[in-house]
Amino acid sequence: MTTTRGSGEGAAAARGPAFVLHDHRLPSHHFDLRIEEDGVLRSWALPKGLPRDPGENRLAVEVADHDLDHLTYEDTDKTIADTGWWEEHDRNDTRLLLTLHGRRDSRRYALIRTSRDWLLHKTKDQPASEVSRPDPG
Repeated sequence: MTTTRGSGEGAAAARGPAFVLHDHRLPSHHFDLRIEEDGVLRSWALPKGLPRDPGENRLAVEVADHDLDHLTYEDTDKTIADTGWWEEHDRNDTRLLLTLHGRRDSRRYALIRTSRDWLLHKTKDQPASEVSRPDPG
């Protein structure tokens, strides 16, 4: 499921569908992960941000899809923490294994559906290009 996108800045000179990680300051601080799929941005609110360590899980609450113009949207309460393209490795009804290729590095996660919400899990198997820097969140 890889598409070609036009050139952009940094990692967003993409080789696949886009993603954006928004840093929200209101109503309470959280992050939103948005991935391009089927002409919209599928979105999850991450109350505690991205998992920092392999094996760690974070709650991911699925929210309404957003228009693609949210890839670059910022305002006084919302900024872009990271952006780039994403790559799907495996998918079934309860799990999506993907790599986010961001501005500075690539990180692999599994989105896992639970009975109520989703979990975002940072996998132990990370891309070779991962560099040591703080994760947003």
